[in-house]
Amino acid sequence: MSAFSEFSLLLIISAIAGAIAVRLRQPVIIAYIVVGIVAGPAVLGLVSAHDQIDLLAQVGIAVLLFLVGLKLDLHHVRHIGPVALATGLGQLAFTIAGGFALILLLGKGVMEALYVAIALTFSSTIIIVKLLSDKRELDALHGRIAVGFLIVQDLAVVLAMMAMSALRGGGAAAPGEVVLSLAWRILAAAALLFILMRWLLPGLVKAMAHSQELLLIFAIAWGTGLAALGEGAGFSKEAGAFLAGFSLTSTAYRDAINARLSGIRDFLLLFFFIDLGAKLDFSTLGGEILPAVVLSLFVLIGNPLIVMAIMGYMGYRKRTGFLAGLTVAQISEFSIVFVAMGISLGHVGVDALGLTTLVGLVTIALSTYMILYSHHLYQRLAPFLGLFERRNPFREQTVEDERADRNAPEVVIFGLGRYGGRLAQQLQEAGIRVLGIDFDPECVSAMRQAGIPVHYGDAQESGFLEELPLNDAKWVVSTLPDVDSNIAFLQALKERRFRGEVAFVARDDPHGLRLKQAGAPTVLYPMRDAVDYTVEHFVSLIRPEEEHP
Repeated sequence: MSAFSEFSLLLIISAIAGAIAVRLRQPVIIAYIVVGIVAGPAVLGLVSAHDQIDLLAQVGIAVLLFLVGLKLDLHHVRHIGPVALATGLGQLAFTIAGGFALILLLGKGVMEALYVAIALTFSSTIIIVKLLSDKRELDALHGRIAVGFLIVQDLAVVLAMMAMSALRGGGAAAPGEVVLSLAWRILAAAALLFILMRWLLPGLVKAMAHSQELLLIFAIAWGTGLAALGEGAGFSKEAGAFLAGFSLTSTAYRDAINARLSGIRDFLLLFFFIDLGAKLDFSTLGGEILPAVVLSLFVLIGNPLIVMAIMGYMGYRKRTGFLAGLTVAQISEFSIVFVAMGISLGHVGVDALGLTTLVGLVTIALSTYMILYSHHLYQRLAPFLGLFERRNPFREQTVEDERADRNAPEVVIFGLGRYGGRLAQQLQEAGIRVLGIDFDPECVSAMRQAGIPVHYGDAQESGFLEELPLNDAKWVVSTLPDVDSNIAFLQALKERRFRGEVAFVARDDPHGLRLKQAGAPTVLYPMRDAVDYTVEHFVSLIRPEEEHP
């Protein structure tokens, strides 16, 4: 079977499995992993194009982490940074220490216990971010904190792999030298990122934004390019892709990029889950079922508890701690890679890989359901979680106050031409909070220089509307000149479930009639209103003695 035929067959099987999963209200992620297992060497052996699938999976991972970095809100970094670091390091220390002792009690050797304990600390960034993104909780407080400590874990993966590689002997670097080497590379990466964000990227992205197709290609190229650079510099592709997205977060074009890349991300990640399922080696499972059950319970229960304890101590509510804690209730695909590296170095045997694989299967499957139904779980467990909340959750209250004080727009104007731009300026001068939207990069730049908050993007893309702060907006005004574009925009707003008022600008009566027939609640006629005003003004000047309406 050719690679193309194999891809086609995998897509057909995945579509059928995904449809069945949706019908049964099951997570599609689990369905895709099952497809990988069934199509892989363990069952049917349909997958032979491993290199091609792996390449698509790696590109999907890079795009996913690029979008995570792109959505990182700089305003919250100083609040989330400390709790992400404390939670990430605390969970790592707890899992390594507790897991190591537990594995020794299960009768394993010291080196195997060390490897498996470290493997238990890594959570799957890709799976968690995908689940939170599907639930639209990446921007929630617990979602931002979870992403923060997942990044801490990703850095720990790099350190652990470098440190274990240094233990192979034969003149390899000491662990201290490894840490020092990583430290100067982090500083170099931070300096390079600052230079790019300060002097190069703003102009480059603006030039690319003259074509939305070109902007899309640039975003993928930038994300995969820095992912490759990150891997070459001794970090990981995930870290490089995340920094690529983070470097564009202060530009006006990030929402448009995110909207365009979301569909591509979901398509490519399909191959990641298939690849993960196909690579699971069931021949190494042996008699590891009982230890796997014990360690799975340790990960599913112990990791969330330690996260809740740390977050509660740092001043977050039990609900936030619980929702964030569930995201570490599984181990990562990198856990399996880490143990496989230990086998290649001669540190552990294949039994360790079988044990890690089993724990991975159990925890990924169960934690997926736990995250998807996290709010239902919280409602049932809330009465027992008071131990994990201070009487005064001061840190979360501070974050809430700051979010409330952030100037959410009262009026969002789509189209900043002569009428829309003037409307935005006049409303802002009147003290009304305004956000402008336009897909002309020159217009976006000019309005920003005039002090008007503005985003770059296409109003007709419902995915783009999901990225905008429309929840608190009282009015949305469209000045788009084309009737069909306005009708498509109205439909996108309905899909977005916008609850405020909507107004459309019409150039003439037939234009306004079509908008009314399509369901537009308010139609403005600037040309007709301007003529009426001009007539009244002239009449008042020519016949001042008459009373005018």
